[in-house]
Amino acid sequence: MTKLMLKTAVALAVLAGAGTAVAAPPSAPATQPAATQSRDGHDRHVTIKNRTGWTMLRFYASDSRTDDWEEDILGEDVLEDGQNVRINIDDGSGACVYDFKAEFTNGQELTRSRINVCEISDYTYTR
Repeated sequence: MTKLMLKTAVALAVLAGAGTAVAAPPSAPATQPAATQSRDGHDRHVTIKNRTGWTMLRFYASDSRTDDWEEDILGEDVLEDGQNVRINIDDGSGACVYDFKAEFTNGQELTRSRINVCEISDYTYTR
């Protein structure tokens, strides 16, 4: 089984470091529902925060039970230092534990394993 990437989560609400809305007003929904939603009542929306000093070029979130990375959730967008993006990490499988991978302009790749998206609402990347 390959790691299912949530392409529907590409609807980004990216906020500039000065607090100005770039993609949507702060009160607007930041993500669209995934094509298939889990029916267990868990909220799998996670706000990814970039506080690394570098621009995040790519972001992946994949079910921890699989071995492959697929499509970049950011797509053609990037996440500048100081910006946030709210993503729906619900692939319909009922999984709560995902692996995250982020790639940055300085060439660094940060992988975090076994993040329980049913228990958190924010995840911050720092140096």
